[in-house]
Amino acid sequence: MKVTLKVWRQKDAQSKGAFETYPMDNVNEDSSFLEMLDMLNESLTVQGKMPVEFDSDCREGICGQCGMVINGRANGHLEGTTTCQLHMRSFKDGETIYIEPFRASAFPVIRDLKVDRESLDRIIIAGGFISSHTGSAPEANSIPIGHATAESAFDSAACIGCGSCVATCKNSSASLFTAAKITHLAKLPQGQVEARKRALNMVKQMDIEGFGACTNTEACEVECPQNISVMNIARMNWEFHKAIL
Repeated sequence: MKVTLKVWRQKDAQSKGAFETYPMDNVNEDSSFLEMLDMLNESLTVQGKMPVEFDSDCREGICGQCGMVINGRANGHLEGTTTCQLHMRSFKDGETIYIEPFRASAFPVIRDLKVDRESLDRIIIAGGFISSHTGSAPEANSIPIGHATAESAFDSAACIGCGSCVATCKNSSASLFTAAKITHLAKLPQGQVEARKRALNMVKQMDIEGFGACTNTEACEVECPQNISVMNIARMNWEFHKAIL
């Protein structure tokens, strides 16, 4: 198949970027989106040109490092899918594809499609941990947790920190990410020791990093590759106000 790529090229956060056009022929429709970009970079390298820089790691939809905006949507047009799990067969032969980095002031561009998402790490550092005795693991039945509660906590913990919620939010809010990290620990007995401090510190750090506020458009849930529910944001607000009171 043939596609025309409009790829955002930018030297660094301080430089002005622009789209560059790359026609691609003989693209295997069963290749992943990142494999198609690898093919482009091989061609650019042979021509002595600078390859397009982008993030990737596991390429199995687990780590979330590969996020980019494709045709105006974070990770592309398929719901519940990371960029690395998006395949070329989902595009039309001859289609023009626009590829951009995640846009947010808290995600400065490193180069081309690669952005710095350390702001999410700093939110985790601010409170995403628990206090626990070291040594051998306790007997599982000694901390009884209802099945529904455990499943709900796992649903929140499924967040991979890709930043798609930030990229798709009109306010560049990290509320869904922060809420998922606060909520999955708030639901478990192991997370109760730091519950108040966690809610206060993580929300505070989110504001320090320059993320916008949540205005309940719910676009974050739509674009989240792990389908994290916005109900986590309601729980975060409850935990935060409880901590204040």
